[in-house]
Amino acid sequence: MPEFSWKNVLFVPILHGRMEFAAEVRRQFHQHRPDCVAVEYPYTLREQIFQGIRRLPFLSVAYYEEDGEFIYLLIEPTDGQVEAVRLALEHGIPVHFVDRHAKEYPVDLTPFPDPYSITRIGYEAYCQAFLAMASRGRSPSNEDVLREKAMAFNLQRLSKQYERVLFVGGLYHVPGVMEMLDSPQARVIGPTKARGAGVAHLHEDSSRELMTEMPFLCAQYEEARADGDLGGLDRLYIQNQLIKEARKEHKKKNREELSPWQLRVLHRFARNYALITGKLVPNFYQLIVAARGAADDNFAYEVWLKGSEYPWQTENPGLSVLRLSGEDLFLDQKRIRFHRRIKTFRRRLISVKVKRSPSSREAARWKKEFGAFSICSYPPEDVVVEGYGQYLQKRAMEIRTEEQSSIEPFMASMLDGIDIRQTIREWGSGKIYVRHDAPFRGKVGSVVVIFDPDYPDKEGKERFPWCVTWLGEHEQESDMAFYSTPAGEVVVGPGISRCQYGGFMLTYPPMRVFDIWKDPLFDFARSKPERLLLAAIDYSMEKNIVYVAGSPPSGWCKSFAARQGKKIIYMPIGIFSPVTLRKIRQFHVLDGHHVRRYAQNYIDS
Repeated sequence: MPEFSWKNVLFVPILHGRMEFAAEVRRQFHQHRPDCVAVEYPYTLREQIFQGIRRLPFLSVAYYEEDGEFIYLLIEPTDGQVEAVRLALEHGIPVHFVDRHAKEYPVDLTPFPDPYSITRIGYEAYCQAFLAMASRGRSPSNEDVLREKAMAFNLQRLSKQYERVLFVGGLYHVPGVMEMLDSPQARVIGPTKARGAGVAHLHEDSSRELMTEMPFLCAQYEEARADGDLGGLDRLYIQNQLIKEARKEHKKKNREELSPWQLRVLHRFARNYALITGKLVPNFYQLIVAARGAADDNFAYEVWLKGSEYPWQTENPGLSVLRLSGEDLFLDQKRIRFHRRIKTFRRRLISVKVKRSPSSREAARWKKEFGAFSICSYPPEDVVVEGYGQYLQKRAMEIRTEEQSSIEPFMASMLDGIDIRQTIREWGSGKIYVRHDAPFRGKVGSVVVIFDPDYPDKEGKERFPWCVTWLGEHEQESDMAFYSTPAGEVVVGPGISRCQYGGFMLTYPPMRVFDIWKDPLFDFARSKPERLLLAAIDYSMEKNIVYVAGSPPSGWCKSFAARQGKKIIYMPIGIFSPVTLRKIRQFHVLDGHHVRRYAQNYIDS
């Protein structure tokens, strides 16, 4: 790599704290076998940094005092300089700190390409692209120039003492240092001792906030390093592993499991969020926001809790313990609050309704006696489902109206009003844009919601085997067909069973639907969602049918609807609130109308 070398000095430019660059330092160290290692650290902190690196994987903070304030340097395993010093110490190779001690160093806000691109285009191509860009628009500060002169002087000296020198430094400084190496450099005058310097152990709570990389990713790097193989590390794979482990904890603690469509929404949201910020892979904050958007605060909290966990902690570090925040290290941080659904206790006596937990004998008796009468629904839940069905009808009409609307320059008529957004976008043209909302013709006759397609597993088992058709009891209710968990499997009270929808169909008006699960007309359906959709098309009295699911309807169903002169309006289930969907999905089956009199005593509102 002649582009990154000078005489016998090999340059390994890095972005500080990034895993991909730390892995590259390790690869080049083993490939070139240097006689000494030079790093972009000031000599004044040599002993403190050595002490902190020898403590790894435990986290340390080197600190010193400057003008009455303390300056902190976090020593973490995914930093390329830390990896270089660590390798040199393990192999007994001399280490030299070649940077100048800076009293005041401005925060560097230089934009860099996403380090993840190294895994696709390679390290050399990444560095060459940045150096080509930096050579055109680089304007270093006075402090940068002094530091680069000091590094160039020390590297010239080391090149005469050793046969092969490996220099690890910031990517931003490489162009300036390499340019200065071509001419003799003098020693740069600067502080020779750091006042009040020391090293401390970083508190566990602070490690959740301060680490450059996500602590979960740092832990994966440390484990791979211990195994001696960093080649398989991939940031996207590690994030997927984090989501997988967070899902397990979420299911264990909250008894809720994320559906496949929620995972698709999560990954799509996180990817788009990263792209609009100029990154290829979402950072930890963006991943948490995506988790909350796709599920809820409880799941987002599990992602944060697992992702911010660094396993190497100790109660007896042998050093003083520091509690630091992002402000202490001048980090660009964003705040996120979790509104978790947890029970809290007020510090005063209040009147509460106590529900006695049934004994195992009572629960067994309830389960055995369930099904003695004719089953029926729980009216409060019917109202919720019917209301949600009407909301979906209205939302579908709004979406179709929006799709048919058009925006055009103002000519002779204001049409349906000025479109402010388009007018602002085209402000330079001097034109005013107006909106034309074409009315959407037709109404919605049926609604289908699919939570889980319930494809049989390898053993042929189904999660939602109970298939039922219910007729509306009055003009305010629709006819309903659904598949769900079996009634009587989970019994929460005498004659009360809790179930969960896999999918359901609502059609208006009521009292018209034959049992669709036995109707031979729909036997050509290949799955339960298809059967519900085909029935919704056939029984719809209106032209439009709303279909809410994780994936669009099949061409088979679209063709069936077209032959009947009807149209399916598909809406991805991911655009709706997961909290509301979870509330809709759970329902109760009562063993007879008489159970409605006392059902509220056993069903949580």
